[in-house]
Amino acid sequence: MENNSKSRINLKDLSFSELEIFINSLGVEKYRTKQVAEWIFKKGAASFHEMTNLSMDLRVRLESASRIGVPEIKARLISKRGDTVKYLFGLSDGQVAESVFMRHDYGISACVSTQVGCRYACRLCASGLGGLIRDLSPGEIYDQVLGMQQDSGERISRLVIMGSGEPLDNYSATLTFIRNITAPYGLNVGYRHITISTCGLAPGIRKLALEKMPLTLAVSLHAPNDELRNQLVPVNRKYPLRELISACRDYARDTGRRVTFEYALIADVNDTRDHALELCRLLSGMLCHVNLIPVNPVVGKGIEPPSKQQIELFKKILEENMIAATVRRAFGADINAACGQLRQRAMGDVGREK
Repeated sequence: MENNSKSRINLKDLSFSELEIFINSLGVEKYRTKQVAEWIFKKGAASFHEMTNLSMDLRVRLESASRIGVPEIKARLISKRGDTVKYLFGLSDGQVAESVFMRHDYGISACVSTQVGCRYACRLCASGLGGLIRDLSPGEIYDQVLGMQQDSGERISRLVIMGSGEPLDNYSATLTFIRNITAPYGLNVGYRHITISTCGLAPGIRKLALEKMPLTLAVSLHAPNDELRNQLVPVNRKYPLRELISACRDYARDTGRRVTFEYALIADVNDTRDHALELCRLLSGMLCHVNLIPVNPVVGKGIEPPSKQQIELFKKILEENMIAATVRRAFGADINAACGQLRQRAMGDVGREK
């Protein structure tokens, strides 16, 4: 019975139009689609029996042909400051996905994953240490947000698609998730409150611009020249800075949205005055913002953050050259909140137990 349940389609994996086609295939009126969508995406129903405004016959038919994915929290770690909670969600195949719940002065934001692992092996990120395991489905991405909201009892109003994995490498599922979570039948998160992050897939950035969604694009830059970026972000060898920055300039122009460049400052690697000036020349004239991130130390990779003085100097140089910059406040370093760290530890512990 369990295997049969898993083989049935998870309704949270469907877009609204796909759900409408599925509902229609059961011989049911189209208007029922909105009711079902609200139950699964907005109210977080865990079973069809909760859908009390549907007939018993329809609920039975839905249950025989489909299922509803339900968030399963495997681990929850709370930071000492209490402003950050790291979640590990169990998936049906035994894998796990990690997410972060962050409490700000302006509201609650959530950082979600789009893949288990990652194929791009960025030097600064623990997500790719074991390579790409698999893509997450739209419903598995959605359940991270729903699970955190249900567990905390607080509304999540902002999303950062910047957890484990590369969203533009799982493009279709990521876009279905975004359309569902921004919809009135979903959690109604505003497009302008969603940031989608990429390590630099230039064709994906151009494709995303065509969607005409007012999303914020965040690019993991980390270096102002190809030689250094090739070392830190290997995908740069395929999509070098000239191609990447051209795609970003076009994205900003076509969407009217400011592009955020994530720049992890690493002591004695990319944090000098010359690096800052080179970065200013690279981004000159673009509608953009640089998010300076004192790097989280990555176990086994020999990475440490610069001094506070060096970070402030780097920021000052950018601002003097008309490049908007901020230093990101650290969230959850004490609870393995950086991408991939908790999953690596958890799956490693599972391996040792076996």
